[in-house]
Amino acid sequence: MSSPDLISELQTRGMRLVDPRAGHESRRGGAGPSDHKAVTIGATTVMVPVHTAPAFESPFLVEAPAQDGSSRITRDGVEVARVSFPGRPRFYDLKTADGIPYSHIATLHSRNVLATTVLQTCIRYESRKKTCQFCAIGQSLAAGRTIAHKTPEQLAEVARAAVELDGIEHMVMTTGTPAGSDRGAAVLAESARAIKAAVNIPIQGQCEPPDDDAWHQRMADAGIDALGMHLEAVTPEVRQRIMPGKASVPLEKYFDSFEAAVRVFGRGQVSTYILAGLGDTAEAILDISQKLCTMGVYPFVVPFVPISGTPLESHPAPSAGFMASILRPLGEMIVKAGIRSADIKAGCGRCGACSALSTYEKL
Repeated sequence: MSSPDLISELQTRGMRLVDPRAGHESRRGGAGPSDHKAVTIGATTVMVPVHTAPAFESPFLVEAPAQDGSSRITRDGVEVARVSFPGRPRFYDLKTADGIPYSHIATLHSRNVLATTVLQTCIRYESRKKTCQFCAIGQSLAAGRTIAHKTPEQLAEVARAAVELDGIEHMVMTTGTPAGSDRGAAVLAESARAIKAAVNIPIQGQCEPPDDDAWHQRMADAGIDALGMHLEAVTPEVRQRIMPGKASVPLEKYFDSFEAAVRVFGRGQVSTYILAGLGDTAEAILDISQKLCTMGVYPFVVPFVPISGTPLESHPAPSAGFMASILRPLGEMIVKAGIRSADIKAGCGRCGACSALSTYEKL
């Protein structure tokens, strides 16, 4: 099995941990790759589900670590890969002066990415009729593993420590959507300005399209190097069913905002997150991805992972075959468009750990 195909299998089916200690740095709930664990296969680090319903029945078994720290992944008793796990970052051992653990302010994603949700609340999450059915942004807050609003000073303090202690190479700042028309751009700009004053680290900001396109330049001026505005689903019927609140922002607005953002950040530095497996066909995802590539927007397509405690917790994950039918031609599109993940300054596309897409780019 090739590396891209194995990664797709692991990310859609998950893995079972023989030794529970191997999962001690896995994440439950919250924004981003929740219920996952970072796994390094060869030179590639990916996020693999370990706390989801499919993972509990996965044919992939991760054995206890050997003396060299590596573990065997087996399927039906046959070894399919040797893997290792990124260690616990040293910045997790620190607290702010007022006693807040650094890990409540920002977390390690993959092996070298610092990630934070600046506002852990969202106008859409707070309404049953508007909430995105896949979202778990409120879970980590309810469990006391994070705080509702990370101040610019807190973020700057943690970012500096993460770079100095753990060699963090870039940072992702996402946010729940606030009530204002800037859609979170203002709090991202405020945060980025403080972080860049403290440490030189590339930053990706992630928010919904702001009403005023002038916010793109304001975010760039504040120190944001790359921007993510996430479609999640690409056809109107799936958007309305899966994320009724967010679907009130039409696709036309997203594409207008993408175009404006590319003029500010440059080709390949604007991206969007697309969740495959929610109901969009492979053809629909590839059609819109071709349009995005032509514009210079990186379409980061990832397999949908059902998160425990969300309305979609029992929704099936897509098959590895379905993912390959998208990612293989998409990798070719991206290369032809000249917007490879390796050239992105910061963010999910550069990290690539939630999808096998970057490995298909290299084929």
